[in-house]
Amino acid sequence: KVVVGDQDGVVTCFGIKKGEAVPVFKTLPGQKISRLELGGALNTPQEKIFVAIGSEVRGFTKRGKQFLSFETNLTESIKAMYISGADLFLCASYIYNHYCDCKDQHYFLSGDKINDVLCLPVDKVNCITPVLACQDRVLRVLQGSDLLYEVEVPGPPTVLALSNGNGGDSGEEIVYGTSDGKLGLTQITGTKAIPKWEIGNEKKRGGILCIDSFDILGDGVKELLVGRDDGMIEIYNFESADDPVLRHDYALSESIASIQGGCVGKDGYDEILAATYSGWLTGLTTEPVHREGGSGEELKLSQEMQSKISSLRNELEQLQIKVLQEREKYQQSSQSSTAVSSVPAFSVNDKFTLNKDDASYSLILEVQTAIDNVLVQSDAPLDLLDVDKNSAVVSFSSCDSEPNSNFLLATYRCQANTTRLELKVRSIEGQYGTLQAYVTPRIQPKTCQVHQYQIKPLSLHQRTHSIDQDRPMNTLMLKGQFSFAEIHSWIVFCLPEVPEKTPAGECITFYFQNTFLGTQLETTYRKGEGYFKSDNISTISILKDVLSKEATKRKINLKISYDVNEESVRHTLKLIHPKLEYQQLLAKKVHLIDALRELQVHEGNVDFLLPKYRSILEEADQLLEEYKRQPAHLERLYGMITDLFIDKFKFKGTNVKTKVPLLLEILDGCDQDGLIAFFDAA
Repeated sequence: KVVVGDQDGVVTCFGIKKGEAVPVFKTLPGQKISRLELGGALNTPQEKIFVAIGSEVRGFTKRGKQFLSFETNLTESIKAMYISGADLFLCASYIYNHYCDCKDQHYFLSGDKINDVLCLPVDKVNCITPVLACQDRVLRVLQGSDLLYEVEVPGPPTVLALSNGNGGDSGEEIVYGTSDGKLGLTQITGTKAIPKWEIGNEKKRGGILCIDSFDILGDGVKELLVGRDDGMIEIYNFESADDPVLRHDYALSESIASIQGGCVGKDGYDEILAATYSGWLTGLTTEPVHREGGSGEELKLSQEMQSKISSLRNELEQLQIKVLQEREKYQQSSQSSTAVSSVPAFSVNDKFTLNKDDASYSLILEVQTAIDNVLVQSDAPLDLLDVDKNSAVVSFSSCDSEPNSNFLLATYRCQANTTRLELKVRSIEGQYGTLQAYVTPRIQPKTCQVHQYQIKPLSLHQRTHSIDQDRPMNTLMLKGQFSFAEIHSWIVFCLPEVPEKTPAGECITFYFQNTFLGTQLETTYRKGEGYFKSDNISTISILKDVLSKEATKRKINLKISYDVNEESVRHTLKLIHPKLEYQQLLAKKVHLIDALRELQVHEGNVDFLLPKYRSILEEADQLLEEYKRQPAHLERLYGMITDLFIDKFKFKGTNVKTKVPLLLEILDGCDQDGLIAFFDAA
């Protein structure tokens, strides 16, 4: 039997007989269901169904009779739930609660948003050990209402699961998946965590949304089933005792909301069942579906298969008739003078995240029905980058950037039945604003939803656990009559991945890394003072401008002092230079391709060319592809070096804008020592 909870608040339970879904029970619609878990007494089959709706938990038997309605004391809706025997673990955005037999036991306030929760198996570990997956790239291990310790993981963890479904032999092993597509296993002991393995996201696939353990290959060892937000289902198996190996994958067109292994459709054949965002349930079976015949043999369709095909045909015909009837009904009502047109509600599942690999933001929009078009507008300068999976047709409109500060206007027209669209943009640090996406699905009457995303002043920075303290650092110090909450709100405005809630305690430190250049930033602040250290002087300059602007808005007088390290400018130039050299070489090669191809056509063969030119011809397609993927990369690097030059002298009180043309000439020559000498001599 399969049980599903949906966004309309309906819990549906069904089984499959002869390829047909047979309903067992269905509840009435209501608020959307955020979580569904199976529970029951420990060491018995887990057959009771628990769902989280708003701030309430309901329990149903496998026949559909409701036996529990528990209204929690949470002020916001439940985001994560885990059930172990009589223990219930619930999390809202920042709050964790533990109930035993519906009585409040423990409470914990997390420093950042909680994405998932689980508890190590009590029968193996002999104590209750909850683990929270938090947005700031940390797993928090609790004991009662207190934090036992934190485990650093390589990305923001979105989902937790017990290894092998039971925590492994020790009961202490948990698997986590991150929003940037990494998987890992760590052992949670009583005093510290021991990392076992970690798989990066080499194939640049989507973030991980769900994990299950099930022996689908029938080799006696449970495989790891993983569902991602780009519709990928993956099966990892443990051949050697060490790292899992990807054995199979399957692509669906929508994000995978949930994944389970089990026997559903046919005895003796296991299946993987996946639920997608718009409400499809898809089963992948181990039953062989191909039959082969020799020459002259007739392949007969089995009776079961024939009846299946005819029932599908009937269902299609009925659906087509129904659609026609509804269309006629709509046409009649749209022409009537008394009928009122109502706006159809639809929900958009969106995600706006920074990719570390290429320092770009990816915006993923997913709608329950097919998307007709998406209009993207921004009041900050952005580059749109190519996405391989994106089949939509994009057209740009010219926009007047001067009076209205409108820098980007582009329309994506989607092909039929596209429910998911992925876009990539790259921002410029120091230029901030709002990106707006107008989403229009293919429903009548035409309706559009607007979604807004903030482009922050230091948009290419990403949170990290620690930084290299040996680099030459520039320091910015602020003092003034501001509260802890005020300076925290300014930091939230400036930098991504900072929790909106003001942290507990009197003082807080965050570390960041610039994904484009690899420079770093350390921010420490408390009531009345803030300290910012970075090896990139442009980062300090942007912070100084934005923070003083924010303080002026609130009429707060700031004392700003800074300490500039001359060595840091050389250090940053050395970080930028290899990227600059690579991009200039790429641009030169791309300019030569047409001429070399013409030579090839005229001469017939290219053996007389130098090896370096022959290699350009051989790699022409890859070079063009790479150049197309990063259109304004070279301009960005030129811009960064120019900003660095201006910022270096801005802190000395000198205006060097007249010398910028000279700098650009030196950049075209691309000589690192000459560049550093120019910076020193100016």
